[in-house]
Amino acid sequence: MILSFTEIVSQNNFRVMFYNVENLFDIYDDPEKDDNDFTPEGFMQWTNRKYQKKLRNIASVLTAVGGMQSPALVGLCEVENDSVVFDLINRSPLRAQGYEYVMTNSPDIRGIDIALLYQRHQFKLIESSEYEIEFSYSGKRPTRNILHVTGLLINSDTLDVFVCHFPSRSGGVMETEQARIKSSEVLKHKVDSLHSKRDIANIIIMGDFNDQPVDKSISETLGALSLEDVYADKQLFNMFCTSDNNKELGTYKYQGIWYINDHFIVTGNMLTKENLINIKNNEALIFSADFLLEEDIKYYGKKPFRTNIGPRYNGGFSDHLPIYMDLIIKASAGK
Repeated sequence: MILSFTEIVSQNNFRVMFYNVENLFDIYDDPEKDDNDFTPEGFMQWTNRKYQKKLRNIASVLTAVGGMQSPALVGLCEVENDSVVFDLINRSPLRAQGYEYVMTNSPDIRGIDIALLYQRHQFKLIESSEYEIEFSYSGKRPTRNILHVTGLLINSDTLDVFVCHFPSRSGGVMETEQARIKSSEVLKHKVDSLHSKRDIANIIIMGDFNDQPVDKSISETLGALSLEDVYADKQLFNMFCTSDNNKELGTYKYQGIWYINDHFIVTGNMLTKENLINIKNNEALIFSADFLLEEDIKYYGKKPFRTNIGPRYNGGFSDHLPIYMDLIIKASAGK
């Protein structure tokens, strides 16, 4: 059913999703970026047939997460450029879902970027910005910009969404930690500025942080607390930070160990039922449907069903699992 900004007063099925789609590249060489591997003649032998299947695979995941009606907001990372996002929402089965999008234009050497898909009958775009991460020390490769999107929900309340893809751990966890901390410092500054100019800031941060909930960039620099802490309106809380440390739960598996690298982080006011926008059941979920997994022969159990394993085409979806949560949106006073 199509929702109207003028006719509806509440909503309890506004689904938000984030997905690292693992190297959604087109087949063309961008002379300004290091994307040669993802061309028909390149290391990955990335053909149009593989590209089209990748688009269909991602579309099927979004539809499955939405329960046959794709989520209202979808954050994506590891998308190469504007053309692949355009193809995803217009030249795949997603075209029936009425998505529009905004995305970054980052200085990342490989050319990978961040996007937010939104259904305009559920989210009315006001503005979007992107924030570059500038490193003060030499030799550090440029990373992805942070995407910031502001929009109106059906009750006319404002929602601010940040989509992130922090620097990877390639080169060593400790050696690369400072780059993730710097990214977190930029993000924290932007969040604090929203609190200073809005009476009530409804903020959702989503992304692949390449860190877990207790790591310094998230727990200390950004200051995202556990859901078991006392809620405060302007405090940030990590939807995947609890004392229930299930080692079989994660969004990314490396050498047989599951990690939660993909996060939803929200302001504390969104965890209280009195707020006009709140998180349903105060929970976020990892979407781990069987079709997204394959046998982990080397270690044990299951692992994400990837598109490629090194140069070998595997025909799967991504090396990450998607995450999602639902918002309850209540009528503003006077409606």
